[in-house]
Amino acid sequence: MKLLSWNVNGVRAALGKGLLDWMTAAKADVICLQEVKATAGDVQHVTWPKGYEVIWNAAEKKGYSGTALLTRRKPLSVTLGIGTAAHDAEGRAVTAEFDDCYVVGVYVPNAQHELARLDFRQQWDRALLAYAKKLEKKKPVLFCGDLNVAHEEIDLARPKENVGNPGFSDEERAGFREFLSAGFLDTFREFEKGPGHYSWWTYRAGARERNIGWRIDYVMASASLRPRLKRAWIEPHVLGSDHCPVGLELK
Repeated sequence: MKLLSWNVNGVRAALGKGLLDWMTAAKADVICLQEVKATAGDVQHVTWPKGYEVIWNAAEKKGYSGTALLTRRKPLSVTLGIGTAAHDAEGRAVTAEFDDCYVVGVYVPNAQHELARLDFRQQWDRALLAYAKKLEKKKPVLFCGDLNVAHEEIDLARPKENVGNPGFSDEERAGFREFLSAGFLDTFREFEKGPGHYSWWTYRAGARERNIGWRIDYVMASASLRPRLKRAWIEPHVLGSDHCPVGLELK
């Protein structure tokens, strides 16, 4: 199975920047999109690449947040949200169950300036972990998307300048470590241990051209899937958003 994830920072904008061409060329089995900022009705005119079923989870607030999952494999079941009303109004998760695993596309809340939303963010992390562990009792889980945290110093270009900032606070990093402690794998680090690999760049000051970025987009996997991991990668050459796609292929 080939899985791709991308925070498109507005699906309608991304459609004008080559999203459909990228999807067609990628030939992924499952594609998870975050921050779609749209409902299914907003893009009902779009002809998606042949063979994909499209599942939307839009935020209640128009033009905000939201996720989508496109799959060429027929899901056994589909779930919107993670089962807690306080966290599901923003359309931040969509789950597809397949015969061999669950795939959960997630868009984790940003802690925001001066960590104004850190408490909500921490609650969300805990709720996501509980949800993933509940699913894992039945079969292995892959959860992927914009987790809005750089785990280690190696995961951003300028760690010292960003200590305590949103996405690199002690609290958010500790939340990510809880995923690892619970047995989930950061699949990219299963293959690549080196620096300089990022998935998000600010639009300011030519950061992307200079690769001054952050790795905040992940594909996480149940430890039981480790023998099936074939490759994991980041696609920094793919433009159209301030994020780039990340991927995983299973044997």
